[in-house]
Amino acid sequence: MITILAANTQSWGWTVGIAIAGLVLLAIFIFSLNFLSLFIQSWSSGAYISPMNLIFMRLRNINPRLIVQAYIQVVRAKLPNIDTDTLETHYLAGGDVINVINALIAAKNAKIDLDFNKAAAIDLAGRDVCEAVRTSVNPKVIDCPNPTSGRQTIDAVAKDGIQLRAKARVTVKADIDKLIGGAIEETIIARVGEGIVTTIGSATSHKEVLENPDSISKRVLSKGLDSGTAFQILSIDIADVDVGENIGARLQADQAEADKQIAQAKAEMRRAAAVALEQEMQAKVQEMQAKVIESEAEVPLAMAASFRDGNLGILDYYRMENVKADTAMRQSISGESDTP
Repeated sequence: MITILAANTQSWGWTVGIAIAGLVLLAIFIFSLNFLSLFIQSWSSGAYISPMNLIFMRLRNINPRLIVQAYIQVVRAKLPNIDTDTLETHYLAGGDVINVINALIAAKNAKIDLDFNKAAAIDLAGRDVCEAVRTSVNPKVIDCPNPTSGRQTIDAVAKDGIQLRAKARVTVKADIDKLIGGAIEETIIARVGEGIVTTIGSATSHKEVLENPDSISKRVLSKGLDSGTAFQILSIDIADVDVGENIGARLQADQAEADKQIAQAKAEMRRAAAVALEQEMQAKVQEMQAKVIESEAEVPLAMAASFRDGNLGILDYYRMENVKADTAMRQSISGESDTP
């Protein structure tokens, strides 16, 4: 019985040992598939990363291949004060680790003062730090206005009323120290456009601007338009200045047309008032005529009353009718009419 139990215990021990050995071999196999190549790559490049660290990166949901590649670049470029923990922290914060390392390498070669913390902050702020370093070394040209905005020229009117249409090209380089919190290209374009409009608008004649287009550049540059932006303006070049419309003449014509319409409206008001007054006078005439007719209608009544009262005789009446007939005859001979 004891022999049987010893045999079973020994068999169970062998089973557990084989299972553990199988798990170890499986772990080694999985590590070999996922991390052996990365471990050999980092070790052979002088950027040693322990196998356990590679495994923990995977457990922390970090891409170990990206960290290995970035750390190899750090070691090869001899960038100071950057280890795998720093790279992992920036990766977990949502940053572009490779882009930051490339920017640091480019800045070191260009002798630009840029450390990892500043580069990481710029990257996390949403700026392309590598592009910023390239721009600080190789200045870029910004078209003003931006053709993608739908406008091809900046239009302004001189004091003589002539419109000028200008295009400008602004050469800028990135200011690394102002990338965090600094305004972007759209601000530069807006400020340069405002300066061009102000310069043209203050010119007495459009000919002055056409003769000296560099006066626009000098005046705009003197305003310090790069203040508070992530760029430093190196130059502003007026690419083209064209003569547009005669805005002053058009405005005067529009004003004259408006004045004419106002005068016509006032004249129409006076005419309407005169017509209304004429109609009122005609109504008054009709009223007076009605009163005359009414008075004339009372004459026969008065005469009848005089006949009844004996104040008027029949001979007097005929004498009055003869006078009326004689008067009508005389008016007829003279061409006059007693009708109104």
